[in-house]
Amino acid sequence: MKLHQLFEMQRALDTYIQQNHQTNETFAERGLALLVELSELANETRCFKFWSTKGPSAEDVVLEEYVDSIHFLLSLGIEKGYDGLEEWPASPLQEQNLTQLFIQTSHSIHAFLDSLTLDDYKTIWVHYGALAKTLGFTEDQIIQAYIDKNEENYARQKSGY
Repeated sequence: MKLHQLFEMQRALDTYIQQNHQTNETFAERGLALLVELSELANETRCFKFWSTKGPSAEDVVLEEYVDSIHFLLSLGIEKGYDGLEEWPASPLQEQNLTQLFIQTSHSIHAFLDSLTLDDYKTIWVHYGALAKTLGFTEDQIIQAYIDKNEENYARQKSGY
């Protein structure tokens, strides 16, 4: 998947938010937001809720939570100068238990927030690619959902969200 367009759209949104909220140093907040969005995604899949018979949320709800994470992942990359990443790194991860994949993805985010290296940043992308594959999302679905949510985020900013 080509990431250039998504980085550019995210850069524009980040700039808009920074100008309207007079914020500059938000890396830690964005890192925490990424972890929260990952947890919200896990919650919508309900993959860990062994005590419940209720199934996952509708696919469009799960996809929206997924792209919420992608917004923050892109934003972190932009802030650290990793927005030259052109292609979504291929995932060597085999299909696996979704709960374990969420735990591994969380670990990869923590590792990046500690190290700030490009390799650890790419590893997060690898895990998100594995999540997309396991959840059955296509590249086209992800791009369109990102574009839709990006537009919604602008509308939210304009309405005082």
